[in-house]
Amino acid sequence: MSHPLTLDDIRRAPKVLLHDHLDGGLRPETVVELAEAVGYTGLPARHPAELGTWFRDAADSGALERYLETFSHTVAVMQTREALERVAAECAEDLAADGVVYAEVRYAPELHLEQGLSLDEVVEAVLEGFRIGQERAAAQGRPIIVGTLLTAMRHAARSLEIAELAVRYRDVGVVGFDIAGAEAGYPPTRHLDAFEYMSRENAHFTIHAGEAFGLPSIWEALQWCGADRLGHGVRIVDDIEHLRAEGGGSEVRMGRLANYVRDQRVPLEMCPSSNVQTGAAPSIAEHPIGMLRELRFRVTVNTDNRLQSGTSLSEEFFKLSTAFGYGWDDLEWFTVNAMKSAFLPFDERLSLINGRIKPGFAQLKWATQ
Repeated sequence: MSHPLTLDDIRRAPKVLLHDHLDGGLRPETVVELAEAVGYTGLPARHPAELGTWFRDAADSGALERYLETFSHTVAVMQTREALERVAAECAEDLAADGVVYAEVRYAPELHLEQGLSLDEVVEAVLEGFRIGQERAAAQGRPIIVGTLLTAMRHAARSLEIAELAVRYRDVGVVGFDIAGAEAGYPPTRHLDAFEYMSRENAHFTIHAGEAFGLPSIWEALQWCGADRLGHGVRIVDDIEHLRAEGGGSEVRMGRLANYVRDQRVPLEMCPSSNVQTGAAPSIAEHPIGMLRELRFRVTVNTDNRLQSGTSLSEEFFKLSTAFGYGWDDLEWFTVNAMKSAFLPFDERLSLINGRIKPGFAQLKWATQ
């Protein structure tokens, strides 16, 4: 490689996104327009640029709970079928414009019932929006596949109902289940019946764990609940110790949980910018992703909430490339990790890896030599 990777270079790469929240990815102008349409007067700013800045500043608190408060404004304008369709369609278009070829976008249907929609109507509206967005992206020469994850809120008591909803729509675009929300005080084992139901139905699920609460959250998500993936999982580094070696230097000693996560190739859905905003990591340069990459954990790179973090998947990769000196081989490694870990059938994952991802990176490597 003759020069460091630029943001424009990275935008051309075929990328895979596993952890992106629908209500955390709205365009600021869409929030303003939808607020006017439904008469929502609670926005902290009425100009799109000012509103976008407010979301980023409010999310930069260093606390997960404060970060989550920003969603009250986006959820407030996502209460009608028309709004949900628009937001989902624009999400698919925006991701495709950023070079994403496969994405799993999650949202909590239970948060969109204030204007009388049923859970099924919410899901159908979002699926229709993604269908429209995928068609528009394909017409622009940027085909993308979007799968949906249905999320239950961990402080509520509707997880089994949402899990059943995910299974009901799994053949038409819903690829899995998730729980999200503040971790402290709401362990994943509170929702064990939902996870057991998903397992009995041979269905996939991920769990937000190890972002704000630490190793117990990760242990419960894996050993009690049977999660396929970990949403964030950044606190697994608390089970990894750096020791001074004889003659200088250092060696790494991993605890039993860290060894298990690596040995079992448990995918970690890491979101660098978001992790810094919520205090799960001190900075991009000090983000545990660097060490976990070196130790060959199944690490993936994600956006979490593009609006609150003012980011895109390309920008996340660019920040990591700048901080850790990553080149095309590293970015391809992260991308293949993500595609291997997607909640798609094996043959479809393999088709995307061999048909779009590897050829796309090979072409970029050749073009930037």
